[in-house]
Amino acid sequence: MSDAIPPRPAPPADAPPLLTAQNLTKEFGGLRAVHNFEKTIHTGELVGLIGPNGAGKTTIFNMITGVYVPTSGSVIFNNQDITGIAPHEINQLGIARTFQNIRLFPNLTVLDNVRIAYHPHAGYSMSDAILHNAHFNQKEKELTERAQEFLGVFNLQDRQGEIAKNLPYGEQRRLEIARALAAYPKLLLLDEPAAGMNPAESMALMDLIHFIRERFNLTILLIEHQMRVVMGICEWITVVDFGEVIARGTPQEIQSNPRVIEAYLGPGAAALSQKYRRKKPHAD
Repeated sequence: MSDAIPPRPAPPADAPPLLTAQNLTKEFGGLRAVHNFEKTIHTGELVGLIGPNGAGKTTIFNMITGVYVPTSGSVIFNNQDITGIAPHEINQLGIARTFQNIRLFPNLTVLDNVRIAYHPHAGYSMSDAILHNAHFNQKEKELTERAQEFLGVFNLQDRQGEIAKNLPYGEQRRLEIARALAAYPKLLLLDEPAAGMNPAESMALMDLIHFIRERFNLTILLIEHQMRVVMGICEWITVVDFGEVIARGTPQEIQSNPRVIEAYLGPGAAALSQKYRRKKPHAD
């Protein structure tokens, strides 16, 4: 991985929670998808959100990122109530995400996919863009150089001129993460980043997630069904079923929780934590 992008300074040890979800509930007509979801995430944590298909995990992501307005409850990010704020405003405040189904701009180049994420920080006005004046040209040059440096962080610099949809699946995943990080988030939400990956690709993804967390001092919340990924990288795990939290704890606690085993993991889960765990979780 390249060192072209300087790391973000680490937050103070006594910093308040970065994200607090308070009694989040989402109803669609007569269907209650999420009920009274609560979660506090501190700066620097790497947290997993797991549960059966249809348990409400992506709905929770969508409420945090402004795609859905909660029926009730609130989302506090960086000491600001962001409940109901538009997704692009939430992104500019410091929350970025990826999607279960890759959502690149498939017919744009790899470079342009990252350049797009930089545009809120472009530094020129609408009139500059219309006139294509010297200020516009200079800022566009700087933006392109930053995007190229960022691609270098993800070893995609040699792919910058390729059309995004032509990349191998694993590289498309990396590009989507790179594009999310180009928005300079404090909190990164990953929605099933290992979906469709083979075991070797999943292991490489785990290394990448560890790298970007350390490199950019990120806080990460991820949804994932591959237990080798969840048990291998997450420090804390929240389990939801039928829209409600049924367990919270370390991977070791979750993989031995009878209710989680019954609802989701199954009896073969007991060996996963020992097999895939890489390091001990830190305390709150």
